[in-house]
Amino acid sequence: MRTSRHNSPQVNAGSMADIAFLLLIFFLVTTTISMDKGINRKLPKPCPPNTECSEPINERNILRIVLNSKDEIFVEDELVTLPELKDIAKSFLDNNGNDSCTYCNGKGLSFLSDNPKKAVISLQNDKLTSYNFYISVQDELTKAYYELREVYTKDVLGKTAITVTDEDIAAVKKAYPFILSEAVTR
Repeated sequence: MRTSRHNSPQVNAGSMADIAFLLLIFFLVTTTISMDKGINRKLPKPCPPNTECSEPINERNILRIVLNSKDEIFVEDELVTLPELKDIAKSFLDNNGNDSCTYCNGKGLSFLSDNPKKAVISLQNDKLTSYNFYISVQDELTKAYYELREVYTKDVLGKTAITVTDEDIAAVKKAYPFILSEAVTR
């Protein structure tokens, strides 16, 4: 007589690893990875030991911007709005106060910067200044530099943003160097 042994049904687990791998690939491909927000700045090279690396800056070459705890902007102790900041920065940077800048379009006012290579924007903020407001101010200052650099590229180099070379970009950055100080200057 036969004994009947019933084998219990088994699940084929060999393809489970394949399915898990395919699901993993699917989620990696379809998921978007959020980009970190931040400020793209290049820090200066460190000062060699036993060397004095700070040089005196003429007072007229410093544009003092202060952000307070109420998210208000003071430029040289005068209250200004965020949309005004870009134009103030552009006027300060592109002034050509000592007639040494051949490409500047400024008015040459005696109380604004000598030229863009000497101009320093000093940005101070309160501990309670909101982060979003601080970033908005940084964005306006960056826009000012980008617009001046765009004009330089078009008027001096005779090129568009699409046709510039790496050498042209270096020349534009040299003409309008982004000099922003967050150190205490008073």
